[in-house]
Amino acid sequence: MDIDSEILVSSSSGTGPGERERARGLNKPGNGIVIASTEIIDQDGLEEDVGFGGDHDHTISQHDGSSANLNPRDIWKLEDAVLERVKASSSTEKGSPSKDELMEGDAAWTVPMVQPKLLATGLCYDVRMRYHCELDPPKQRLDFHPEDPRRIYHIYRELCQAGLYRDPQFNVPIIDKPLERIRARDATASEICLVHDARHYEFVARTAVMSDDDLVHLERQYDSIYFNRLTFASALLSTGGAIETCKAVVSGKVKNAIAVIRPPGHHAECNRPMGFCLFDNVSVAAKVCQADYPETCRKVLILDWDVHHGNGIQQAFYLDANVLYISIHVHEDGTFYPSGPFGDHLHCGAGPGLGKNINVPWPTKGMGDADYLYAFQQVVMPVAYDFNPDLVIIAAGFDAAVGDQLGGCFVTPTCYAHMAHMLSPLASGKLVVCLEGGYNLSSISKSALAVTRTLLGEPPDRIEETTPTKSGAATVDMVRAYQCRFWQCLRSESKSSTKDALRAYQKQQMCDEFDMIELSVFRDRISKSFKHQVLATINYADKVPLIIFFHDPYHHQTGPEMTRLADTELNDTLNWYRQWAIKEEFAIIDVNFPNHVAEIDDVDELDSDKELEHAKHMAERAELAIYLWENYIEPNDSTAIFFMGVGSPSKEIVYLLNNRESFFQRVSAIISLIDTSVPLPLPSVSDQNTYYLSKWYKQNSLVYLSANHQMWNGDRKPSKRFGNVKRSEVDTGVNDMLECHREEVVEFVRRKNLGGGKGGR
Repeated sequence: MDIDSEILVSSSSGTGPGERERARGLNKPGNGIVIASTEIIDQDGLEEDVGFGGDHDHTISQHDGSSANLNPRDIWKLEDAVLERVKASSSTEKGSPSKDELMEGDAAWTVPMVQPKLLATGLCYDVRMRYHCELDPPKQRLDFHPEDPRRIYHIYRELCQAGLYRDPQFNVPIIDKPLERIRARDATASEICLVHDARHYEFVARTAVMSDDDLVHLERQYDSIYFNRLTFASALLSTGGAIETCKAVVSGKVKNAIAVIRPPGHHAECNRPMGFCLFDNVSVAAKVCQADYPETCRKVLILDWDVHHGNGIQQAFYLDANVLYISIHVHEDGTFYPSGPFGDHLHCGAGPGLGKNINVPWPTKGMGDADYLYAFQQVVMPVAYDFNPDLVIIAAGFDAAVGDQLGGCFVTPTCYAHMAHMLSPLASGKLVVCLEGGYNLSSISKSALAVTRTLLGEPPDRIEETTPTKSGAATVDMVRAYQCRFWQCLRSESKSSTKDALRAYQKQQMCDEFDMIELSVFRDRISKSFKHQVLATINYADKVPLIIFFHDPYHHQTGPEMTRLADTELNDTLNWYRQWAIKEEFAIIDVNFPNHVAEIDDVDELDSDKELEHAKHMAERAELAIYLWENYIEPNDSTAIFFMGVGSPSKEIVYLLNNRESFFQRVSAIISLIDTSVPLPLPSVSDQNTYYLSKWYKQNSLVYLSANHQMWNGDRKPSKRFGNVKRSEVDTGVNDMLECHREEVVEFVRRKNLGGGKGGR
């Protein structure tokens, strides 16, 4: 039957046309045994798919058709007793035990030897979840609400038609090990209130008795949500389905599973529904499993690949050290739904959960397979293995898929399969896929099928696209650089710091924007410490003006902690000077002086001797300055050379002036911007140098000191040994000084460049 001709289920209808629930009877008379509501084997030895979960009462069917109700503890004892009989039989005779050897009293029970590797993959689906729909659906099919009740049926039908699940409605060959049905049940109020407050639960419950007019009025008051009198029932089943699916995996009834459920949940917050979501299905399921299986399900990884940020899941676990939430989503600087800053990379958790919240916020739509795989390779998988979860849940929205108009991205079914495949070894294979968004019926069906095939053990198809976009790679590198303070595995090298990772990201950005290359430092003592720190435009040795930037790391310029996206992207204020230099056809050498050198950071013995550490650190910096001067600056054909020092590296510029006679002969001018991070004494021409060097420095420099610098505490005029010192009106750091003095610096450089080239002539 063509599903597009199907009439949507309305709030007043019982079941959708063309689809009927086929109850198969949990307690059929026969020669089989049902354990945990599952018919394991019938008289002929054929598997009977009855499903498990849902009901808390467990029934054992006997030969005479009678039944006995047992609680779970009794069933476990029974299973243990039977398995002990099997082991005893196996120890005395080779081969499998016969039926007679499994007799208990007058009744013979056939119990299979279930091994973990033989466990099936689970499927949770219930037609009643389709009863949540619009009260007054539009007459034109294309105008249906995106969160269409047909979403889950299209996925279910795709799985059945592929032969992955046995359903008489679809007469197709079935695979050898088909999906095992997991029955959904209603989530309880106490379970839902593990995440939501009681008022939220009661609010959704009241919709079951409201009039149509009241429901229409209500949905207008909320953000992207609709209601009918069966909404509450569908929402309970959706959450209950997620719970039962996760419990089936955690308890070992199935090896992994997919829950084809709706309404979705990852936007639902503690006290409000939003974004098509009523109850936070995944979060409730995770908390229930942690509560019910404290020994075997303590740590949970939730990977959310829905194109929208899962604000509800983030809120539920923001303070939780035992739940790692990773979301890959379109952010668009907080303008993409659900909007706001909470999905940016700076929201990393708080309190005990600090570092356990990771957002990969795409700056724009249009991301594809290579971008998502790059995020997995660089961030998701290293952190996931480091976290070592007991259960992995995928909040599987398929709205980043090719063809989804809301998402606007280009992720293929093959990529979804690869991501699921990469996660599958974690947690001893305990992986649950719970449907979230995805609004193109064809896209979600094909994507869910690819993921399910992966759960069943099929290898994913080959990925064609392997190179991420520049913006995608930059975003992932930014996240990695920021998160490496919490995760050792994300650091560029085994013992590198956050500063190293951030510079590596900035290096890539500068190489892309300014066509820069890395200048190698071939000196054993400092080569590791200054990796990625020296960049240059490809014309740095040509017959053009050259400007060399010596600067502190950007996060040092902006304070000890980065608090804005701008602090980790390359729109720092020094970047304006780079852009100006390129426009003026200057060559650039950019040198980042890390505040801590790698070799020194790695020597624990120096922690008790800060003076020795500082002395070695400064010696390394001075050695780098000399190396660059002798190998990359002094020998080249530059028509004019300008040094610009930002913060503490101004000292290295004056060090060159004092220790290399050719410096003042080749350099046209020096610009320095110094704030209170550089204490007295200021870098100056040394006493042993002749008068002409101090004079040269005074005439060919522009040195700005912040308004609150110690130099201004007295009445004495700064000596010319400190250069042409000027008091800045800025007292808030070098970034603001750079912005304040743009015009003066540019005019000074232009004048020196046009005024005759080398400063010493």
